Amino acid sequence: MSEELEQFPPITQLTKPQRRVLGVLIEKGFTTPEYYPMTLKAVTNACNQKSNRSPVSNYSEDVVFDTLEELRGLGLVGMLHTESGRTERFRHYMRRRFEFTEKQLAILTELMLRGRQQMGELRTRAARMSAIDGQTDLKSELRGLIDTGYAQTSGPVDRRGIDVDHDLYLPSESMKLSQSTAPAAPTPQAAVSRPAAPGPVATQAVATAPPASAGASAEITRRVQTLESEVSGLRDDNELLNEQITELNEKMVVLENRFDDLRRDLGG
Repeated sequence: MSEELEQFPPITQLTKPQRRVLGVLIEKGFTTPEYYPMTLKAVTNACNQKSNRSPVSNYSEDVVFDTLEELRGLGLVGMLHTESGRTERFRHYMRRRFEFTEKQLAILTELMLRGRQQMGELRTRAARMSAIDGQTDLKSELRGLIDTGYAQTSGPVDRRGIDVDHDLYLPSESMKLSQSTAPAAPTPQAAVSRPAAPGPVATQAVATAPPASAGASAEITRRVQTLESEVSGLRDDNELLNEQITELNEKMVVLENRFDDLRRDLGG
């Protein structure tokens, strides 16, 4: 951390607008570096975009500007002036303030933008910012965020089906994940003795379905796993397509901003 930024307090929590604005700056620095740093209008549009955000917001430019000023006061954001001096641009200072790896920064950014999600979703979404080589890689990076208090989970990271979230919430938001435990294995019931019915009892034959063969069960399991894999792949493809459409829309906004700047410079 630079001496210039050591004067700022440690960051343990952020407001909802601060998380959204900061997350946007980090995300766009990763995904569209050619249009970064960002203008106020571009930051506002990115905060309010419909994809890759939860919940969807509707922040005004005034709210976003005030939030940027708050983040500047925390040493998390800087403002740059263009050569014309007409348009300010903003960038984040997360790499100066923290010692996160690029993968950890991507994971934390994704959590700030979407909140609570499962491991598979998190890896797919964070990987568009920094390559994450499978669940093992994700778990390793996630442990570092948990150990430093910036991420939380609903159980051990090695267990299937857990939820993951950042841990930058305000106390008033009450967003701590409860630590669930795996259900205990059912205890076999002891045989219950029943009194014999009075008098002679006719023995009744009980029809039972023949057990499925081991080969049939294995084939069913294989088909289910194949279908689950195909559905997951389609979901990932759809997610990627939505992200690409969003990035194209963002590039259009940036080009429009640059056109407006050029027109003002030419006195149009």
